[in-house]
Amino acid sequence: MFLIAGPCAIENREVVMTTAETLNRICYDLGITLYFKSSFDKANRTSMSERGVGMDEGLRILQEVKEQFGLPILTDVHETWQCQPVAEVADVLQIPAFLCRQTDLLQAAARTGRTVNVKKGQFMAPWDLRGAIDKIEQVVPNAASEGRVWLTERGSSFGYGRLVVDMTSLVEMRRFGCPVIFDATHSVQQPSSSSGVTGGNRSMVPYLLRAAVAVGVDGLFIETHPEPDKAISDAANQVPLSQMAQLLQQALEINKLTNK
Repeated sequence: MFLIAGPCAIENREVVMTTAETLNRICYDLGITLYFKSSFDKANRTSMSERGVGMDEGLRILQEVKEQFGLPILTDVHETWQCQPVAEVADVLQIPAFLCRQTDLLQAAARTGRTVNVKKGQFMAPWDLRGAIDKIEQVVPNAASEGRVWLTERGSSFGYGRLVVDMTSLVEMRRFGCPVIFDATHSVQQPSSSSGVTGGNRSMVPYLLRAAVAVGVDGLFIETHPEPDKAISDAANQVPLSQMAQLLQQALEINKLTNK
């Protein structure tokens, strides 16, 4: 089981480097492969608010993480022209949930030769991700079976301002033969819950995470921050960095039990 983790948005170098250093130490001690994740631009915000440091500065900081800690990097792309320059730093290109059906974006990401992590749209059934895989495999044959496509569950819309997680979705997506990841922090979001700002309930993260690991996943996605309430994005659902070691230890124990 591997981990994708880091601050939701790159707001400054200090937060990114502190988080990377701590996560690197925790994952080394626990024997977990870590992909460091943070977004240089939160282009899909509900309202006009802080979006991050931008692509140039964001990639510079992510490159520093890669060089200093030897960590593989995952970050989002929102437009086709971003894929190639981002792929020069990132090992995995992530397709945001709202864009998971964008044919040109999926194929541009695949053409870079990097792994593509497709986040399942809140509006989609898990079996409908077959279409995203087919689009990628049109330019990279056998991408799914070779592990070059990842699929991430991040909750489904349930009315307005609420997400729910159907754990059978994890089982359905594993039938495609590619790695399946559970995003524990976006799954507790409360979209646009207050004046156009997305809220959340981070206290529910451990419960959903433990359930997903028990069902069976290849990876976990957890956004974390030294001081989540001060984060510029997803403040309500990011896990405090100080709680990550305990959370991951619990996940490993469940994973060992269910994979005997």
